[in-house]
Amino acid sequence: MPSELMIYLNGEFVKKSEAKVSVFDHGVLYGDGVFEGIRAYNGRVFRLEEHINRIFAAAKAIFLEIPLSKEELTEVVLETCRQNQLRDAYIRLVVTRGAGDLGLSPTNCVKPTVFCIASTISLYPEEMYEKGMPIITASQRRNKATIVDPQVKSLNYLNNILAKIEANRAGAAEALMLDHDGMVTECTGDNIFIIKDGVIYTPPIHVGILDGITRLSVIELAKEAGYEVYEKEFTLFNVYNADECFLTGTAAEVIAVTNVDGRVIGNGSCGPITKKLLKLFHDYAQNQGMLIGLS
Repeated sequence: MPSELMIYLNGEFVKKSEAKVSVFDHGVLYGDGVFEGIRAYNGRVFRLEEHINRIFAAAKAIFLEIPLSKEELTEVVLETCRQNQLRDAYIRLVVTRGAGDLGLSPTNCVKPTVFCIASTISLYPEEMYEKGMPIITASQRRNKATIVDPQVKSLNYLNNILAKIEANRAGAAEALMLDHDGMVTECTGDNIFIIKDGVIYTPPIHVGILDGITRLSVIELAKEAGYEVYEKEFTLFNVYNADECFLTGTAAEVIAVTNVDGRVIGNGSCGPITKKLLKLFHDYAQNQGMLIGLS
């Protein structure tokens, strides 16, 4: 890894200390843009094609034209890892509306800003993966799809941040968010699963969640392992009375939840199915993805 991170910014690689975005960029002024969080394991970028497809889909939804092809953006991610000599990394790929004026309309934003960061991340302490984590339910409701669709991974994350602040103030690592009808959606940065009588449940996309790539990977792995998996609406009652509960996310991977709003989940430790899925995911991630091609 170089002494200073190298950042891809609008067609060139610059040192972290020199990577600058205009204060007139509408990504800064209004949160107008999209992003992806991506992982690299063992010299491979995990499910990169799916991440690239998702950022293009999000950009299309907000009328943002990415100034690179899918193939070119893929190479940006790979080269950012190479520039920083990273075999294992957390990658942040961002496309903003670009610099404009102080008006809300994006019509004066001539050229989108594209940047990519590759570094390392440790979201939760290692002992949490052994013992599980406590979470709380936020009073902040999840955005409706008719307002800002959570399937758009936009730079406007204030809905999630307000819920995260509630978790911080409560001394919890994460906050669970409900929709306006009280149905469980997801946490501030992770998708949620519960297990009851050996059957795995996770909320469907239409309740207002991000279509998580780690979520999809775990669903596939669980089905291959012989478990029944249902995308089904459920409430806090079902979470409180689950045998096991876990979260999935690019940064978090797979992590058990052992306490929700003061209610102990299962026996209060990481359950056997969650442990198995965590191992399956780790084994799978180490051998899947697009080769970075480090010399």
